[in-house]
Amino acid sequence: MYFDAKRFFKMMDGRKIDVIGFGVSNSELVFKLAENGAVVKLHDKRTADKLRPEQLDRLKAAGVALSLGESYLDDLDGQIVFRTPGMPFTHPALTAAREKGKIVTSELEVFIDLCPCPIFGITGSDGKTTTSSLIAAMLAKTGKTVHLGGNIGKPLLSILDKVSENDYCVIELSSFQLLSMRCSPDVAVVTNVSPNHLDVHKDMQEYIDAKRNIVLHQNGFCKAVLSADNEISRSFTADVRGRLSYFSRTHEVENGAWMDENGDIYHSNGGRAVKLFNRSEIRLPGLHNVENVLTAISAVWGAVSPKGIQEAASEFSGVEHRIEFIRELDGVRWYNDSIATTPSRMKAGLLSFEQKLTIIAGGYDKKIPFEPMAETAVKKIKTLILSGPTAPKIEAAVRAAEGFEQCGMKIIHAENVADAVTIARENTAEGDIVILSPACASFDAFPNFEERGRYFKKLVREL
Repeated sequence: MYFDAKRFFKMMDGRKIDVIGFGVSNSELVFKLAENGAVVKLHDKRTADKLRPEQLDRLKAAGVALSLGESYLDDLDGQIVFRTPGMPFTHPALTAAREKGKIVTSELEVFIDLCPCPIFGITGSDGKTTTSSLIAAMLAKTGKTVHLGGNIGKPLLSILDKVSENDYCVIELSSFQLLSMRCSPDVAVVTNVSPNHLDVHKDMQEYIDAKRNIVLHQNGFCKAVLSADNEISRSFTADVRGRLSYFSRTHEVENGAWMDENGDIYHSNGGRAVKLFNRSEIRLPGLHNVENVLTAISAVWGAVSPKGIQEAASEFSGVEHRIEFIRELDGVRWYNDSIATTPSRMKAGLLSFEQKLTIIAGGYDKKIPFEPMAETAVKKIKTLILSGPTAPKIEAAVRAAEGFEQCGMKIIHAENVADAVTIARENTAEGDIVILSPACASFDAFPNFEERGRYFKKLVREL
């Protein structure tokens, strides 16, 4: 509807706008809208004492009205509502707003509508952030400016006026962001789809349909990249209208990146394979990171040279909270994998190491079954330290798995993460590896997985 950023922000002048949530996505949007003459009201369920004084001062100086606390959604009286990414489009307050004729959108939806340059959009249950960062690193090898944001933590609409048609944008997209999306990126990537966020989505089908939205609105000149190894991701093939590429860690694909039994990585075009490099040249550990590299190759092929792809894969050292090495103490290596908020992500972390591990797990219950990772846990975990609401469920799933009685695993319950770190220190010896790999979200004790990871790293560095 809007041709460019200038026209869009000009249209905001004098409009009454409700912005829900003062997290990363909207933290700069409220000020950008106010700068351009909008009458902005910020709605946040936190009370004023939970916001930093400098935040309150800045909001006051910008003329932003506040609606805070338990009743923060009672007075959505603007013409336009920008929702926070974590609030489903189907929330009753948003449904009521639409019924009153209000525009309900999000920072990211508007950015995708207005972005002047090619957009690479990445979604999936696991691997989104690492894959997005890899794609950005590969695209940077072209010498062009790359803007990386979305669910990865950087809001993009507030910098739209700095984005050129000669740039690239790489956007990580969550199921919540995609649920109401009616536009798709130029290159749409689905890493994999497995049960996640079932505490918020009404069922698994709604979650799958949200992911499917990333390809549904593409045209014939767009490109879709799907996992050939993941059944649900592969099922989106029927919805692809443009060019289709796959990636596979287990077999050759006709169009896309794949790895053979020797670990050699190829890209095929119409069945004609080009050998790129061996998995041993990938700096990131673990087979799941091989998949992330394959995904990225399929996404950027044609935009980045084979040499640029190889350089990025060999140089990229990872993203914070993703099997992040913290320190070695008394011969014990400690890792932070706080991003492992699902059983499948925990399973991938377990398979990244050859030896048995000491795992700290547990947290908020997203209503996801733990049985799918239990068999791997029995084979790969020496000591399992559990805390949080899901601790009993994880223990039950592991104890019920085949081979548990013979595996010798020790299961210990902790009061919290700090107690778990102490227990891990007392139950490890030289040569052991300890990983925070929760298999759960953090909301029982932390606002997000990043805060949980930083707290864990602080505890370990203070040992």
